Amino acid sequence: MSTETSSFPLNFALTPSTSARAEAAREEILADPGFGKHFTDHMVSIDWTIEQGWHNAHVQPYGPLTLDPAASVLHYGQEIFEGLKAYRHADNSIWTFRPEANALRLQRSARRMALPELSVADFIESIKRLIAIDGKWVPSAPETSLYLRPFMIANETFLGVRAAHKVGYYLIASPAGAYFAQGVAPVKIWLTTEYSRAGKGGTGSAKCGGNYASSLLAQVEAYENGCAQVLFLDSETHTNVEELGGMNVFFVHKDGKIVTPKLTGTILEGITRESVITLARDRGLKVEERTVPISEWKEGVASGQITEVFACGTAAVITPIGQLIGANGLSLGNPDAPAGELTMSLRKELTDIQYGRLPDRHGWMTRLDA
Repeated sequence: MSTETSSFPLNFALTPSTSARAEAAREEILADPGFGKHFTDHMVSIDWTIEQGWHNAHVQPYGPLTLDPAASVLHYGQEIFEGLKAYRHADNSIWTFRPEANALRLQRSARRMALPELSVADFIESIKRLIAIDGKWVPSAPETSLYLRPFMIANETFLGVRAAHKVGYYLIASPAGAYFAQGVAPVKIWLTTEYSRAGKGGTGSAKCGGNYASSLLAQVEAYENGCAQVLFLDSETHTNVEELGGMNVFFVHKDGKIVTPKLTGTILEGITRESVITLARDRGLKVEERTVPISEWKEGVASGQITEVFACGTAAVITPIGQLIGANGLSLGNPDAPAGELTMSLRKELTDIQYGRLPDRHGWMTRLDA
């Protein structure tokens, strides 16, 4: 199976929707979008076959996909996805944050899941083409954005266990408010000691649905215990912090240093994670990427050496963690403590860059409506 990207840019055809929402209906949705509840009028689709490579790029009305019951994605889970956002700036222009990094991570995920790699140029062009027709769906209220969900599925009609010879790439978009209903406030996290998210040699570093599916039972456990997210430990020893169900985690120490679990192949290489590390180092802060035993978290909170804990990811950006609880009466932190000063300062700096309120000194932003 060839996974080479095309050396020629794709030509995108356009079929406008005949049932696009009226302005009043759209504005009603944008006034209270929630997260992942509503979708724009159009989507992108690109086909791939082992014979033709990537072809048939199309911006088309949003609607159901037609899949044969024997489509291999339904039986073997051969699929990947990404997540990024479009932001409306004060001058009404529309931008996105580090799309090249998302495109490269999609390629890495494709490589791990034996899927074809879409070029960086075609990935970014698919976003620009969707924004060209659905840009009016990018909200302008504070803390809002248009969440972009590119994904790839094996849609060959075939039940043999091998990499599919027919694949589809799609891009959909959903207006988004705050990820957590209570807004930017410290959240409570559940520590699972029974379930693991990923193991060595597995798909932990790929952004694929199977990783999230395996986290859902533990997430249910978290909800049952009044928690917003679940924390996973390493699958081998169950002693080291890895990541949350959908976010990376950071620890702020009393001496000012920041610590985050190192990437071992079992942790997703978060783009927000990498950006936080860069912004922290810009400030002259020491950032350590290393193994973090759960005992260090416990002892650090007890001694006062760990003063702040936060999680980060595309959807939630940066979210302070107020308390970690678990079985056998485990309780770390204070659910009523205010969000940490450095946590909120880094969050403000990052979101100010994304929304165009601060200079983009790293060249992270790409204009989509130009």
